This record gives sequence, C-alpha cells and structure tokens, in this order.
Amino acid sequence: VQLVESGGGLVQAGGSLRLSCRANGRSTWTIGTMGWYRQAPGEQRELVASITTGGGSTNYAASVKGRFIISRDNAKNTMYLQMNSLKPEDTAVYYCTAEVAGHATSWGQGTQVTVSS
Repeated sequence: VQLVESGGGLVQAGGSLRLSCRANGRSTWTIGTMGWYRQAPGEQRELVASITTGGGSTNYAASVKGRFIISRDNAKNTMYLQMNSLKPEDTAVYYCTAEVAGHATSWGQGTQVTVSS
C-alpha cells in the first residue's frame, strides 16, 4: 500500500500541527495497525503512536502522551496525528506506517516537522 503524508511544517513552541497519512490503493479497513514514527537528526527512529484497525486501541510514546492524538478515518483511507503543545524536541521527520497481514510493513516518504523555540 502506498502511504502519503502531509501536514508537516514549521511551528513555534506551544503550537499545533495535524499530520495526515493517506493510504492509496487499498482501503484502510483492510489494514491492520497503523502508526507514526519519527526520526530526528542523529537519532534512531522511534515509535510515536499507533492505532488498530477500528481505532479501538491506541498506544503512545511516553514523551508525547497527553499532547498528541492519533486517529483514523477508514471512510477516507486516512490516519491523522494531532500534535499539540509542540516542543523543540518534537522536531523530526515523521513517517506513517501500515501493517497488512502477509506483507512487509509499508512506510510513507516522511514529512518534516520543525518546532522553533
């Protein structure tokens, strides 16, 4: 499945951004867990948040819990990450992922988020 992220950009600390990840070529009803990862310069890629097919179960990294909200709209084949109270340490390239049974995990191309202090 092809994943296309959007919504990144430059924002001041304390601001908000909403990232979107659209799945092309496959209904997200047929996709299992989807997630957001991020990678800052010189750092390892880390899981930010994940969500199951129906949205009934979500998981967050401790560093973003209470500030970020992951959701998905399967009618629109799209997953979102609402990021609030952004901090400079949230600066990274954000990637969305999708798991389909019997296939390798799909990754998007990434979208840059930069938070200025």
